[in-house]
Amino acid sequence: MKRVFLVALLWIPLLCFTYSASAETFTCLACHSAMKGKIRTEEGVLIDVNVDGEKYSQSVHGGFDCIACHKQFGSNPHEPARITNVPQGIASLASKLTHKAKVDPVALAACSECHGDIYKSWQQSIHGSNVIQKKQSDGASCVDCHGSPHYITPKNTATSHINKKNIVKTCGECHENEGLARKYGFSTHILERYYESFHGKKYVIGHPNAPTCVDCHKYHDIKKWEDPMSPVAWDNRTETCGRCHKGATKKFVTAITHKPYGKDNPVPYYFEKGMIVLLLSVFAFIVGHVILDAISEIRDKVLRKGKEGHHE
Repeated sequence: MKRVFLVALLWIPLLCFTYSASAETFTCLACHSAMKGKIRTEEGVLIDVNVDGEKYSQSVHGGFDCIACHKQFGSNPHEPARITNVPQGIASLASKLTHKAKVDPVALAACSECHGDIYKSWQQSIHGSNVIQKKQSDGASCVDCHGSPHYITPKNTATSHINKKNIVKTCGECHENEGLARKYGFSTHILERYYESFHGKKYVIGHPNAPTCVDCHKYHDIKKWEDPMSPVAWDNRTETCGRCHKGATKKFVTAITHKPYGKDNPVPYYFEKGMIVLLLSVFAFIVGHVILDAISEIRDKVLRKGKEGHHE
């Protein structure tokens, strides 16, 4: 009996911590789960204040208190923002993200507190440099790929934006955007060419080993293809493709491209046309052969009947 009592005493601090954390979250969700629609901040930014409590509890962040990320707020969120409560490193990073996260840059910077190495990789990527160095608000950050931090689920779940079944669509949100394509000089035919490729056709039918964007370009530390560190740079393509295609050569990887068919990309264009002509020629030969064989058979029967009639 004493042993049971001692065990119960040991559990009390843990239970108190759990209750404290959930109570903190409950305080925020009491309002934000009931709020509907959007509001405009004093800075003129339109934000959605609703948070689905059930979906949040099922996310990877569901066990966290809201102020673990929203560090500018205290127990009473309507108190004046207390910048002094924000760690210096996060505050410094948040100052570089104000154009990207106009509502709460501290919360976006807070991702680095748990995902430090990933955040560093992202900052060195073409997406991160576009946000940090070039100060572009349309550059991709954590939330653009993973979705709302309130609802992120593990990547092996069907609802995850980076699940293998969803990752191509997620990348396409930006790479099929005509406005971004004109601004940054990339082609909107990237996904179209992917789906037309052997890789894309395998992906569409659900082949488990079909390569997607991240298999060739990586994910957090994506580089521009011209960058020598990019896995799809010309000097690195044989190694990248060789992970699946053993013995891949320079000639082999040259044909792999997202460029639209045309004068700037003639090899796959004319190769495709040649394959179409070859396929049609084979069908024409088969059909012609069958027709000629049928004519020959009919002719033989007619001549045979003619000879039998003459003999009689």
